[in-house]
Amino acid sequence: MSTPTSAHKGAGTKNDSAKFGASFAPSITLNLSQNKTTNNGGGGRRGGSVPAQGGHGGNSQGLLPPPEFTSPADVRNYCNHLRAVMVSVSFEVSMGAEILKAVLSTVPDPQGRIGGSKARAWRVSRKLTKAADSAAAAAKNAAATYAHFQQQYEEEINRVRHRARPPQGPRMNWTQQ
Repeated sequence: MSTPTSAHKGAGTKNDSAKFGASFAPSITLNLSQNKTTNNGGGGRRGGSVPAQGGHGGNSQGLLPPPEFTSPADVRNYCNHLRAVMVSVSFEVSMGAEILKAVLSTVPDPQGRIGGSKARAWRVSRKLTKAADSAAAAAKNAAATYAHFQQQYEEEINRVRHRARPPQGPRMNWTQQ
C-alpha cells in the first residue's frame, strides 16, 4: 500500500517542475519508405537495372528515384517523389522547430527579463522554421518543374501521345435504325 508521500518521492529535487515549469518534449522520428523499382526496358544499353548513384551509403539512395530522364513519365515520377519527400520533410522540420521553441522557452532567462526566455527560444528555433519553409518551397518548385516541362515540351508529348493511341475501328451506331 502506497502513501501519498511515497508517490512524490522526488518533489524536493533539483529539477522540481515548479521551478522550471511544465515541459512537453515528445520524441520525433522521421520514417521514410523506400520503393525500389527496376527498369529492365533499357534496350540492353545498361544491362537492365541501374547501379546506385554516387555510392554515399544507404540513406541517400532511397529518397528519390534515380535521375534518369528518358521519358516524360520519368520526369513526372521524379518531380512527384521530390515533392512528396519535401512536403514530408517540411512538416517534420516545422514540428521540430515548434517543439524546440517550446522546450527552450522553459529555460529561465539569465538576466531575469520578462519574456526573455521566449525571445531566446524564438531566435534559436527561427532557423529551423526557415529550413521548413525552404523544404516547402522545394516541394512547390518540384511541382512547378513538371508543369513547366509539360508547357515547354507540349508538342513532343502530344506527338507521341496521339501516335500511341490505338487506331479507331468501325463503331456500331445504335441510334441509326
